[in-house]
Amino acid sequence: MKTQYYTAASLDGFIADSHHSLDWLFQFGEAEDSYPNFIDEVGAIAMGATTYEWILTHQINEGADRPQAWSYEQPAWVFTSRILPAIEGADIRFVKGDVLPVHQEMMAAAGNKNIWLVGGGDLVGQFYDRGLLDEVIVSIASVTLGSGAPLLPRTIATPPLRLLSAKVYGDAFAELHYEVPVRPDRTTA
Repeated sequence: MKTQYYTAASLDGFIADSHHSLDWLFQFGEAEDSYPNFIDEVGAIAMGATTYEWILTHQINEGADRPQAWSYEQPAWVFTSRILPAIEGADIRFVKGDVLPVHQEMMAAAGNKNIWLVGGGDLVGQFYDRGLLDEVIVSIASVTLGSGAPLLPRTIATPPLRLLSAKVYGDAFAELHYEVPVRPDRTTA
């Protein structure tokens, strides 16, 4: 079991533009990527309130840009300090506070499968801070945004991430798969 951050980012390191838009990503349509194989190995999901609200606005709620049903079969934990609407029929658990006890719940629910940190970057950073992030899998798109929501707003320099693989998808994406080394200052206790 691994806790993985799987996402797409611009070449200059943003997961959304300064208006919280993903239009820069959707211009590529249904790109060939590793998602089908990745999601088969996921047993639990975590996301922040901004990511959840984006899904509600752009995919779930009436008048959504890209209408669709909740697309996850796995239980999902949404980290928020606000009251957010639930989605009927979806296994969504609203939580707040420290990621460590929630991670333990997620591990129990995931069984022998992985935990996917959908985003955003700050939530993933909280998992990293607690020594709970095992891998980063990012598809780098052939665009730059100049500003927006950063991929992972943390300094990870010593020890650095360890590159496990690099794959090309089409003519616009490079998927980089990194292992996050165990830090001596790990704070999971």
